[in-house]
Amino acid sequence: MKVNKVIAREEYLKNNNLAKSISDASWYELTRQLEYKSKWNGRNYIKIDTFYASSRLCFSCGYKNTNVKDLKVRDWICHFCNTKHDRDINAAKNIVAEGLRQVV
Repeated sequence: MKVNKVIAREEYLKNNNLAKSISDASWYELTRQLEYKSKWNGRNYIKIDTFYASSRLCFSCGYKNTNVKDLKVRDWICHFCNTKHDRDINAAKNIVAEGLRQVV
């Protein structure tokens, strides 16, 4: 918390498939503590909308690949700039970038 100036997270509880398991795992308490500790330490806490296309946006060029909606697709190549993406790493980069965009 003292190192990072911005905490960005994607909102999951609107996804009905994940809502119960996340709630059971005390997701609410974790996010509440993150938000509280962020404010306590003078940091920004940004919530990224559930429907933000973090997995589908090419981090390199911004192209939106609609063929990546299926969770079984773990890797994909951007049709515009030919960059190869790991779904989760690409999503994480996009979430950080969106959080920083909202702060600035």
